[in-house]
Amino acid sequence: MSAEVLTASIEKLLKLHNSLYELTVQKTDIIKTGDMEALDQLLKEEQKHIAVIGQVEKERQKAVKEIVPNIEQPVFSDCMDVIDSTEKEKLKEMGKKLALLVTNLKEQNFLNQQLIHQSLQFVNFSLGLLRPKPSNINYGPPTKNQKPSEQYSSGIFNSEA
Repeated sequence: MSAEVLTASIEKLLKLHNSLYELTVQKTDIIKTGDMEALDQLLKEEQKHIAVIGQVEKERQKAVKEIVPNIEQPVFSDCMDVIDSTEKEKLKEMGKKLALLVTNLKEQNFLNQQLIHQSLQFVNFSLGLLRPKPSNINYGPPTKNQKPSEQYSSGIFNSEA
């Protein structure tokens, strides 16, 4: 019974991760075009996927715990010794697919992160070009364009008195 629940939860995880991967590929295109509204909608959709993945992952952990109750914190590979050979092969294959999919997700998210970082650098550079340079109002050496009388202005105090 628990092996079927484990298989079903892994199938759900595969579908959800595959759908999440498709969203991250779409996110790359949206980042490239700079459409903030579409990016906002896509991020909301991603959050929904992540929440459902979390729920299915809890189901998977519960099924693993039922299959191997004598281990305190069992992992997927602990189940392989207990499950019969037909289910074992199917689960191994699904586990490999899921691991590959998670790796692809990480790579795609890293690309998205780099694109966003590059966009932020460009925005900061553009803002730097638009802002006026502040003049130096602190003490320091006189500038080349300043007249000698302006260099040492007496200001409010009369130093000759």
